[in-house]
Amino acid sequence: MRHEGATMDTEPGVPRRWTVLAICCLSLFLVGLDTTIVNVGLPAIGAGLHVGTRGLEWTVDAYTLVLAGLLISSGALADRIGRRRVFQIGLVVFGTASVACALAPAIGVLVVARAVQGVGGSMLSPVALAIVVNLITEPKERARAIGVWAAVFGVSMAAGPIVGGALVSGAGWRSVFWINVPVVAVALVLTAVFVPESRAARPRRLDGPGQLLLTVVVGCSVAVLIEGPRIGWDSPTAIAGYLVVAVAAAAFGWVESRRTEPLVDPRLFRRPPFIAAVVSAVVVFIALSVTLLLNTLYLQHTRGMTPVAAGAVTLPMAVAATVCAPLSGMLVGRFGPRPPLMLAGGFITAGGLCLAGIGDDTDIRLLSLAYLLVGIGFGFANAPITNTAVSGLPPARAGVAGGITSTARQLGSALGVAAAGSIIAGAPPAHLAEASRPGWLLVAACGLLVLAATLAAPASGGRKPQAGGQPGDDRRTAEAQVGAGRGGRSTNI
Repeated sequence: MRHEGATMDTEPGVPRRWTVLAICCLSLFLVGLDTTIVNVGLPAIGAGLHVGTRGLEWTVDAYTLVLAGLLISSGALADRIGRRRVFQIGLVVFGTASVACALAPAIGVLVVARAVQGVGGSMLSPVALAIVVNLITEPKERARAIGVWAAVFGVSMAAGPIVGGALVSGAGWRSVFWINVPVVAVALVLTAVFVPESRAARPRRLDGPGQLLLTVVVGCSVAVLIEGPRIGWDSPTAIAGYLVVAVAAAAFGWVESRRTEPLVDPRLFRRPPFIAAVVSAVVVFIALSVTLLLNTLYLQHTRGMTPVAAGAVTLPMAVAATVCAPLSGMLVGRFGPRPPLMLAGGFITAGGLCLAGIGDDTDIRLLSLAYLLVGIGFGFANAPITNTAVSGLPPARAGVAGGITSTARQLGSALGVAAAGSIIAGAPPAHLAEASRPGWLLVAACGLLVLAATLAAPASGGRKPQAGGQPGDDRRTAEAQVGAGRGGRSTNI
């Protein structure tokens, strides 16, 4: 099977397509497992390295910031030198950085190593699915594949709290990074044996100015949120940060609108469904990150639970996400993205409201119910977000759209961690539950925003591009699309 705008060294049949999907899903499992394990291990990391909440926030956000900033550029690099090659490089970088994290003697070293992990992570899940999208292009089949892809993240969530809790309890927090090494080794072997090489027939140029400005916007936004409680929201340093973000964002928009091959295609933001997908991606992952961080600190610090017990309490969230993700993919394929998006928004809102009055002795059954509801919402969210972003677009522009929504997810993760940390900054364990209540209201508000975004989502699965890969009613836009319209840009989902 061969698609316009891409070259592939082999021609795998239908069974091979799903084998490649399974192998590529392993990279998403690796990234998702790393995230959930690290969240469970945060209290132990703080105790072991003698660092407070702010340092723990940087332990998480150093990874997500770099990942968010490099996702699109990693896709462009993969188009140029080969997607399998970049995927393998990402595995090596991620594995090496995991070893550095495990050996880190101080918080500064750990944060730097986590940032390097982000570099490797940016070459994994988005590039891996770009390989799959070049093989699975039929709309309903692709929707099912995206459902599988999303389900794998749910599985990693399910494994993370339990495996992480057992590792931290039995072997210390450093073991949560050592666990990545054998997974990386298995993925490298399977990739070398089964995954075909593919690249764009006409690679896109790397957008250095756009990449730099995007990094400044994302990095400074999260840095101000993390450091705001310490330096003061109205301090000269914070005000300078606001100005830097505003100027960099304006410069980014100006630069991108004038480049023939921009990092971010401004034309995509003329499509209300695409804007809805980006907004939904950000707020869903804000809700998820706030839930994970507040839950970890509350259960272990306020309730005195062990990491294993804390993982068990949150298991309903992970199981729900695992079960609902493939169901969401099927719903998208049959009814379009609107129904699962409405379910996602409703369940996330209900989960946040359940804990809006959380206290030191809140019933464990209520906690588990809230986590279950958030997990259901998260499980239903990912497939329609991705499908809404890329539906009706030719391959070259669909790749850019997918890359932007991936970046939006990681930006949401970083903002969620920073926001949750700001909400509970300085709160002792005895008052952590009360201090966290605004965070649960934020989760509910995110769910309401998803519900609002469904009004802009297409009522059906989106139009299928006509022959030649171009939407029939958008010829002028197609002629001016990024990468001259035939660059075979990676689909980063």
